[in-house]
Amino acid sequence: MSKTMDKTLPPTRTSRPQLENIRKVAVTKLGEQAQFLELDQHRPLMAIIQDICDTWKLQSPSDFALQFSEPNRKTYITERTRNDIQNGNVLELTLSPAKTAQNILDVLKGPKTERLEALKKLSILAGDSTFSMEFINRNGHDLIIEFVTSGQLNGDPLADTLKSFVSLMEHNVVQWDILRLDFIDKVSDCVVSSTAGNTCKQLALEILESVVLHSSESLHSKLEKTVTPEKIIPLLKSPQSGVQENAIALINAMISKAQADKKIKMFESLKAKSMRQEIINNILSGSKKIGTKMGYQLYVFQTLMMNMHEVRMNTPADPHDVTVLKSIDELRHIAFEMGTDQGSPAVKKATIARDNKKLGFENQTNPIQDFVVKTPPGLLALDNILYFAQNHGEIYVKVVLENSSRADEHDCPFIKAGITLTKILCDILKVGEMPQEECHNYYPMFFCHDKPFAEFFCVSIQILNKTWREMRASTEDFQKVLSVVKEQITRALVNKPTSFDAFRTKLNQLTYAEIIKIWEEERKIKEEWESQAKPIVDLRKKITPEIKELIRQHRLGYLVKGSRFPKYHNRGRMKDKFQYWRLAPNFKALHYGDCTEAEVPTLEQLSNKLLVVDIKSVVLGKTPVKEKTRRPNVDPHVAFAIMPDGPETEDNCHFFVASSSLEFGMWIDGLHALLQEEMGSPQAEEDLERLLSMEIKLRLLDTEGITIPTEPPHIPREPDNYNFAYPNI
Repeated sequence: MSKTMDKTLPPTRTSRPQLENIRKVAVTKLGEQAQFLELDQHRPLMAIIQDICDTWKLQSPSDFALQFSEPNRKTYITERTRNDIQNGNVLELTLSPAKTAQNILDVLKGPKTERLEALKKLSILAGDSTFSMEFINRNGHDLIIEFVTSGQLNGDPLADTLKSFVSLMEHNVVQWDILRLDFIDKVSDCVVSSTAGNTCKQLALEILESVVLHSSESLHSKLEKTVTPEKIIPLLKSPQSGVQENAIALINAMISKAQADKKIKMFESLKAKSMRQEIINNILSGSKKIGTKMGYQLYVFQTLMMNMHEVRMNTPADPHDVTVLKSIDELRHIAFEMGTDQGSPAVKKATIARDNKKLGFENQTNPIQDFVVKTPPGLLALDNILYFAQNHGEIYVKVVLENSSRADEHDCPFIKAGITLTKILCDILKVGEMPQEECHNYYPMFFCHDKPFAEFFCVSIQILNKTWREMRASTEDFQKVLSVVKEQITRALVNKPTSFDAFRTKLNQLTYAEIIKIWEEERKIKEEWESQAKPIVDLRKKITPEIKELIRQHRLGYLVKGSRFPKYHNRGRMKDKFQYWRLAPNFKALHYGDCTEAEVPTLEQLSNKLLVVDIKSVVLGKTPVKEKTRRPNVDPHVAFAIMPDGPETEDNCHFFVASSSLEFGMWIDGLHALLQEEMGSPQAEEDLERLLSMEIKLRLLDTEGITIPTEPPHIPREPDNYNFAYPNI
């Protein structure tokens, strides 16, 4: 019991409730019997330690401290962290951080043979901020730096030393600029050395990444001379994922901190060294699961790679740039395979304008203006379109000719679509934005091609043309089509396609009809979920009486308008005999009388009247009274009768057969509304649900895009006074 204990204690049965400030814990110490305490969080921590030391008859309580006993949680308990103590925790009484730090320093300064155990202990305790502060205040970090620069450590001692240094620096007590160049050299040697172990390499890479991100320019420039991205690439072959992660992290740090011209050279160098191929072969291939850290580093590298297009994206075309003019002319030649140097200048100008219109330029006389006005995406759009024409010529010609052969109102302007699509792709990949924390949206297919963004465009422009055709779109539908295409691309990327062929296959599956189906399903799921949220349930209850009254007024209005019913006797329907029934506008009486099949009599023309107060009940079905009456060829689902006060006989009822289920429901609801009874027809239920749904949607229009909580937020109690609302002026 004195040496080891379970991490948590079994719950203690007690007959009295436990106070909120009391924590039931066990405290252990090597060689002593464990103490079970009710630790009072309101008492000073030193007073508690004093009591524990008194029990074990230990001198100098100030030399002791409490520490969590879990192997992966060797952190000291302070006044600031004591709230982390939970019931059942097992704590350990150990030497205080100051005493421990001094003891470790004394051993490290002593004989080399005794350092190994101290270095292991330091590598564990350095993660605790309280201990690290004490160790650094005694200049212990300088001693660690000296150990590394001496070059005398190898293997596990070096790994423990580097781990201790990393943990000490994580507390941001010491600035990275304190490092000397010889320290950088020794750490760099760990990265490129073939004899250094994987643990040392991983820690060295982590240190160099922090040097790049947090040190001065002088240290950064020194590092660039000793460790280049080309030297880091071989580490991607390491079987240890931690080495791979930190290798990519260091490359990402070096790229992000480099100037624009250096970034271009770095990516060219990485391309020459086939970095993306190493990522595919050693990280993305096989069944190995990509961890969170690796996913983030791949996302960062992908983002930095895509950000190389930022300059072209934000650069408008120069109207006098010969290169741009030649590119536009090449687009025309590839599409139509004909020259424009035949005939008179006027003929050539007309031919060029005609071709520009077919290509989909908005400015057909001066097409370069399309890449001036639409910035972003500026010249990047021209780069993508030209790449598509040069590398996928047959598909490019097919798309252009297919669009130009349609009627003008159904023509998809290819150039305009290419410019807008490029902007959409930049928005999807957030070109020009810095990587976000906790994001892991990397896409393996972008590591499978030397020009991933341009290839991304080529696949996407084809699905745009396909979707335009499926939607039978016209010029007015341009933005609608692009919104559908953006949805298709975004959804296809969710599955992280491993190649552009897989991406193309997924896009072809997400047809326009499929997108509409998905949207409808998501809308239903959202509405169903929101309908269960307590605020929506409360709102529904609140407005239901209003909607029911609206339906009631509608039904009464229907009765005021009136309906024509065929007349019946005991043997069945009377030929060419009809009655017209209307409700008086004041809802006091039902007026009725004979009419022809086409006649719609006014209220004054109806000579008979039945007062609403004289109506006893409404009976459904073709046998409204107890005596069975034969009425052949009557649909019982649309038959009903009004029973006035008096005996329930055939002569004392008014029998009706509605022409449809809709008319039947309207009259049944209206009659029940007159009698102050519940309207229970299927139409009434359907109308109630539809109108409630519409009303709730209207009232929640301002909350579009806002997640409605399932429970309302807690309302704080009112303050003791409201003086803060009336400041003294």
